[in-house]
Amino acid sequence: MTTTAPRARDLGIPFDGRAGRWNAITDVPGVEVGYATIASGDPAGPGSASVARTGVTAILPRGRDGIGVPCAAGTFSLNGNGELTGRTWIDESGALTLPIALTNSHAVGAVHRGVDEWVHRTRPDLSAQWMLPVVGETWDGYLNAINAGNVRPEHAGAALDAAHGGAISEGSVGGGTGMTCYGFKGGSGTASRLVEVGGEHYTVGVFLQANFGSRDELRIDGRRLGRSSAAPNPMETTAWLERDGERARVAGGSGSVIVVVATDAPLLPGQCAALARRVPLGLARTGTTASHFSGDIFLAFSTANPGALTSMLGHEQGRGLETLAFVPWGRIDPFFAAVVEAVEEATVNALVAARDTVGRDGHVAFALPHDEVRSAFAAPPHPSPSVPTTDRQTVKEHE
Repeated sequence: MTTTAPRARDLGIPFDGRAGRWNAITDVPGVEVGYATIASGDPAGPGSASVARTGVTAILPRGRDGIGVPCAAGTFSLNGNGELTGRTWIDESGALTLPIALTNSHAVGAVHRGVDEWVHRTRPDLSAQWMLPVVGETWDGYLNAINAGNVRPEHAGAALDAAHGGAISEGSVGGGTGMTCYGFKGGSGTASRLVEVGGEHYTVGVFLQANFGSRDELRIDGRRLGRSSAAPNPMETTAWLERDGERARVAGGSGSVIVVVATDAPLLPGQCAALARRVPLGLARTGTTASHFSGDIFLAFSTANPGALTSMLGHEQGRGLETLAFVPWGRIDPFFAAVVEAVEEATVNALVAARDTVGRDGHVAFALPHDEVRSAFAAPPHPSPSVPTTDRQTVKEHE
């Protein structure tokens, strides 16, 4: 489940902030990630219309041993053309208790059922109560036969069983297998940042499933690599839609992005929601303007304060009050910066890790060319346009 493939930094891209050991969400102690990757069928064969390029990603906030221990959590939706199940209970209670799973748009039900079955198998004491799993989705119907039922409940269980810490793979794995991003092959990406506040050291990690943006939007450290790329971009043409019998062109930027933010810093649920609200700033650094046709939904959680936020269980256990430690609001800005920086890098990591992929009906998604990235960062960036003299004079006069 690990990889030695190049990551964004290996191509010379500079990023702000200091990353953790793995530069991944798994740098947050206890967080585990697992994949079930489904890639089957011959795109050139007679059954090419049912080719599978999809999968499931599982994130265990406290690892297998911490299932059922609540985490403070909050959510934010930048654009609601998507789904993240369980949001209403997280926003109501401020707590996340079960694993998180990511998959394709039409597999939410199967994965939801699969998480239920896995919890029932591994923690029947929890399943005897009620379960509201968190399942997020993005659309992989360009490469994957999304209506063929390629994802089944057992794939969710396999992803959960495979979850581990340490280095994790990126790109075309798990739920990101069939995803595209900025007109290139996209998928799964991750990054982390180290934060020091008040003499204490914490980690902020992010994981995203990138399936958003149009080709001409992509910017990496200010360079318009999408607009200048020589890589073919068949997904943003009408040809494949016409072959599929469609009448309308998919709008540029269509797709979705689900982002999960984790930290070991003690935070209130409202502070977790505030971290989730900073995710779009990191995405914007890569160029997106958040298309109306994109579902952009984000979840943040804290693994601190284990044993708190027990909901109704506190009453059953005879506990009258609960106590949470939390970072003072006046010291939270470094965590906001960490989210923005890590989201930006995770997005580029997903693009760099992806590879050219042929999917259903021969549809092709081309990866971001590494040589174009290396070339762009071997030279200094284009200087910003200077302010005209007349404008400087006007500013001087107003001063």
